[in-house]
Amino acid sequence: MRRLALFAGTFSAAVFLAQYLLPEAWLVPWALACFPLALAGLLLPVQVKRRAVVIGAALSLGLGYTWLYAHQIQRPAAALADTAQAVTATLCGYAEPSPFGARATVRIEGVPGKAVLYGGDFLLDLEPGQTVTGPVQLRSAGKIRDEDITTFTSKGVFLLAYSRGTPTIGPGSAGSLRWLPQRLSRTVQAQIKALFGPDSGFFTAILTGNRLGLPEDIEIPLSEAGLSHIMAVSGMHCAILMGLASAVAGRRSRLTAGVTIPLLWFYALFTGASPSTVRACIMLTLAASAPLFRRESDGPTALAAALMLILLGNPYAAASVSLQLSFAAMAGLLLLTPALNRMLLGCKKSPGPVLRFVSGAVSASLGAMAFTAPLSGYYFGSLCLIAPLSGVLCLWAVSLVFGLGFPAVLSSLFLPVLGKLIAVPAVLFVRYILYISGILAQIPGHAVYFSNPYLKYWLACAYLLFALAWLTRRTGRRGYALAALLAALTLCVTAKLGAARYQADLDAVILDVGQGQCIVLASAGEYAVVDCGSANRWRDAGSIAAQQLRSMGCRRIDWLILTHYDSDHTSGVPGLLTRLGADTLLAPEGGGDTSVLASAAERGTANTPVTAPVTLPLGRAKVTVYPPIGDGEDNERGLTILASAGENDLLITGDMDAGTERRLLETCVLPDIETLIAGHHGSKYSTSNELLAAVKPETAVISTGSNAYGHPSPEAMARLARAGCAIYRTDLQGNIHIAYTGQDQEDPR
Repeated sequence: MRRLALFAGTFSAAVFLAQYLLPEAWLVPWALACFPLALAGLLLPVQVKRRAVVIGAALSLGLGYTWLYAHQIQRPAAALADTAQAVTATLCGYAEPSPFGARATVRIEGVPGKAVLYGGDFLLDLEPGQTVTGPVQLRSAGKIRDEDITTFTSKGVFLLAYSRGTPTIGPGSAGSLRWLPQRLSRTVQAQIKALFGPDSGFFTAILTGNRLGLPEDIEIPLSEAGLSHIMAVSGMHCAILMGLASAVAGRRSRLTAGVTIPLLWFYALFTGASPSTVRACIMLTLAASAPLFRRESDGPTALAAALMLILLGNPYAAASVSLQLSFAAMAGLLLLTPALNRMLLGCKKSPGPVLRFVSGAVSASLGAMAFTAPLSGYYFGSLCLIAPLSGVLCLWAVSLVFGLGFPAVLSSLFLPVLGKLIAVPAVLFVRYILYISGILAQIPGHAVYFSNPYLKYWLACAYLLFALAWLTRRTGRRGYALAALLAALTLCVTAKLGAARYQADLDAVILDVGQGQCIVLASAGEYAVVDCGSANRWRDAGSIAAQQLRSMGCRRIDWLILTHYDSDHTSGVPGLLTRLGADTLLAPEGGGDTSVLASAAERGTANTPVTAPVTLPLGRAKVTVYPPIGDGEDNERGLTILASAGENDLLITGDMDAGTERRLLETCVLPDIETLIAGHHGSKYSTSNELLAAVKPETAVISTGSNAYGHPSPEAMARLARAGCAIYRTDLQGNIHIAYTGQDQEDPR
């Protein structure tokens, strides 16, 4: 088994090298170079010969297989990008709503790999297996405009197909046994909605893995409390399912394996076969079948084998965030959790059940966090410190929700009364989880955020401290206790240092939210946020803004100001208000996005329409908000914001065009300013010569990201350059911090 672990681990490492470090042109030469090295291993001493051969062969095969997959699957699909084709596509699952209709994962006849088909609402009425025939415009799924995206390719999707014209719908293989898991999942989800009503979003997510119906008011507290993983079907869910099946089958190993293994794989298909689910199914399958072959189950070997098998199916899955987090967490559970559990229990010979439970839950959380913390920081910008406590308080209830939820749903299909009876305690446990997560998410310091630039250094320091404790493990638990104490103290210092960066008379942070806008203004412990939205669906503007504000020491926003209601300026508002809340919302009067206003009202934010100029106090600074002065679209009926600290001024004009800018100059008396937030993300129709000549900015900041509009435009860039502005862009520099102190403006950083 250990030899399999070495081969599988090395093969997987080669695939990761190919995905992240080695250019594709180098794969074949390196693969060919590793093969003779494997043969040379035969000449080494016996004690290392086998390992050398296995490592060399696995490296050669991993690199070579990645190249072969790219040439046989990815490249033929990518060659069709930016072309118009008449295709026949077979739906691989049910479609889901999209901003402009619906989308579905499909297989296009004659094209390797999968694609995502975007079309009208008619897709929502189709079943898996049905075919859609018609003209489409094909785009690459790996590079969307100017950004490399792995969301699709890590799932084996290499093309995006946009339906053109009226397609022809065919029956295909709909209704066949092949699509039974998807049909059953749809039936169960409908029954969950009927049975659990307002709690159906939670039950749908935890039982089927479909999180589309999970409200932000539930999802965000769970995430902040370190419990978001319970909503992603993973090893915990599969282990509970296997435990239930084993209890039915009894202790007979053959019967247990015969019942649980097919059930596990059916459940994987039922929930969409995410990497975490497939990983769990492979590991549990190996564990259940090991006694049949008179072999011991070996966790590290099973983990390595699972990773290799998934990468054989699609090497691009190496870039899947779900896969990386799932395998990292499992590695921590296997390698660290047992030792942590023994350390926490100490010398107690017969600990009680409560102590064993608490120790097991805490050690499991810490073991998983030890391997996932860098990934969480890199991908999500946060590290939840309260996760061990939330695990102790809630994971037992999660097991009961899962264990009661399925029987309740299945019973309700045949015996509705019995289903409702079982549903009652399941709902109570859900309410308990949501109540506890809501409390934990409000505890100061429950999480730390990597918008604090010093936090990554603290994390490296913490790993170093525990590594030193391990190297000097003769000191026993005292060494680890000292490392934990020093890590806690240095974390407090790190948090203080991060907040201390924002002590100017006025700090302005223009956040990188992609193609959108979000600006944080802070002074003397008071905070204003101007806009919060992104047009890029992979950017959560509300989370980005909340993390920045919490790193600055903000507990609640004083002023939330919306220049106008376009989604690229407002999409993150509900999430931001759920995380932090705001005292007052200022926005244009009339019209607008009613969902944004309703979200503010639900969260206790007072709505103040701006119909006349208003000056807001902000610590040692002030913010002047000018009412709309244009006509027509939302862009021209937006607010203008002037933030001032002493003689330093920052002007925000939203998305208004040159004509509205001229009217602004005619209507309002604007001073010479130090910083201009370029209008409409650098559109050629905004940031006019007249505006630049009137306000004379020294610095211009463009908030932009991946887009199809050509923002920032060459024309706007040229006007700013001619005006002598120092130009900064969020798509190039990331978050841009400008500090105004006294009479001088500090350089943006």
